[in-house]
Amino acid sequence: MLLVIDTGNTNIVFAVHNGTEWRGTWRLATSAQRTSDEYGVWLEALLTRAGITPREITRAVIGTVVPAALYDLRRLCREWFDVEPLVANAKLDWGFEIKVDTPDEVGADRLLNALAAHNHYRGPLVVVDFGTATTFDVVDADGAYLGGAISPGINLSIEALHQAAARLPRIGIGRPQSVIGRSTIPAMRSGTYWGYIGLIEGLLTRIEGEYGTSLKAIATGGLAPLFAEGTSKFTAIDSDLTLDGLRLLSLRNNPPPLPRDRARFIEAE
Repeated sequence: MLLVIDTGNTNIVFAVHNGTEWRGTWRLATSAQRTSDEYGVWLEALLTRAGITPREITRAVIGTVVPAALYDLRRLCREWFDVEPLVANAKLDWGFEIKVDTPDEVGADRLLNALAAHNHYRGPLVVVDFGTATTFDVVDADGAYLGGAISPGINLSIEALHQAAARLPRIGIGRPQSVIGRSTIPAMRSGTYWGYIGLIEGLLTRIEGEYGTSLKAIATGGLAPLFAEGTSKFTAIDSDLTLDGLRLLSLRNNPPPLPRDRARFIEAE
């Protein structure tokens, strides 16, 4: 079985695929201070509950936008599952060209989304990922990654508004029925939600104008269903896009071998 680890700025998602289907998916808050043993104890309990033993894990793949977390996630794979993880980066075989000025600077999650989206929906398309940042990533008809746009995620915007304006409270995210708020909190909710809908529609329109033809728009990330309610721009919602990108990447690349002297190798990292 394949252990998939998707490390975002807010959450780490662990999932297991048996070659046919996902056997389980679990989330943990991202923390660069968490040790490999903490991950291991937590994950082993969840695997046992799902009827999976550690020895059934024969491969692992990691995608991360948090470099500080990689060290202990690697140790988790080596010490608890006896596998060397494949780590997503621009130098691997993606099966498509990365047509940007500095490929090494592109977040692994953006390339993984491009890989899975083209595999499932075919380009040309744009993936909108609602995470800590909201990213727009353009994929050509042949699957090539063309770049995109990055904007602050909605939770960051809400927190910044609360922190910078003393009289404005922290609010939750939801779709208001009315655009015109008749008190402070409804006005904030309207501006946040419908403002983001305006950002989404405006950027998608400008991206299509620059690309020169219409594009399929695929929404992913935890808040994708909420924002898809407010616009007709999206062709599909796919919450597992990044996870499936990791699975597909592992199929395209050979698993790296375990280091001969794991203790010395770990200390050298």
